[in-house]
Amino acid sequence: MNLTENAKQNFETLFGVSPAQSDLAKTDPEFFSNYVNFTFDEVIADSKLELQERLLIILASLVAIPALSEYKTILNAALKNGVSPIAIKEILYQATPYVGMGKSIDFITATNEIFKAHHITLPLEAQSTTTRENRQEKGLETQRELFGEAIDKGNANTPKDYQHIRRFLSANCFGDYYTRTGLELQFRELLTFVYILSMGGADSQVKAHVAGNIRIGNDRAKLIAVVTALVPYIGYPRSLNALSAIDAIAPLS
Repeated sequence: MNLTENAKQNFETLFGVSPAQSDLAKTDPEFFSNYVNFTFDEVIADSKLELQERLLIILASLVAIPALSEYKTILNAALKNGVSPIAIKEILYQATPYVGMGKSIDFITATNEIFKAHHITLPLEAQSTTTRENRQEKGLETQRELFGEAIDKGNANTPKDYQHIRRFLSANCFGDYYTRTGLELQFRELLTFVYILSMGGADSQVKAHVAGNIRIGNDRAKLIAVVTALVPYIGYPRSLNALSAIDAIAPLS
């Protein structure tokens, strides 16, 4: 096993053990060397994200892929490195309208088991800020903040037989989730970009949320840093699709 010093150090910081202690280091040393050198040296050097932010972004991506086994591994590392349990739960909750309830419940259940093993008391402090009466209005306000007048135009032009889906989007996706505390709105929109690019097959939505991110203050450099951090987890086709969306909406000036 031939690892760079940066890869060894970053691996040990994240997991608290030497890379040599990994089962993969023993069973698949060539694969493991490639994986660790790339993920924990090259990618970190070029993405330059702060550790806790990077861990939250990776967790969000792993939910969307979905990759439950690696999620559990990174979750334990995130807790070891001081990532807030509330922030972790908010990533899972906000993923729900994007990846679907079937996926999110599996990850919430697995997270609860790991939280209990770390002696984290459940349920966590409530983060909801809306009611059944105002969730649609508050969600629509958030949509307008992220996407401007395009939201009202889209709602007005939606065929009558599925206008209810647009109401769902405002009330449920944005009203129930985006309005919660525990994460800032700017980071929530960054996470949505992560969910959609990690899922694949929703290129128009990736572009829409590139635009939302630019509008809320996550610039081209930030979005490229996020894609860079995710390359080992999502692979090159989805990474390149995300970069094409960034080029289309926020080209290099």
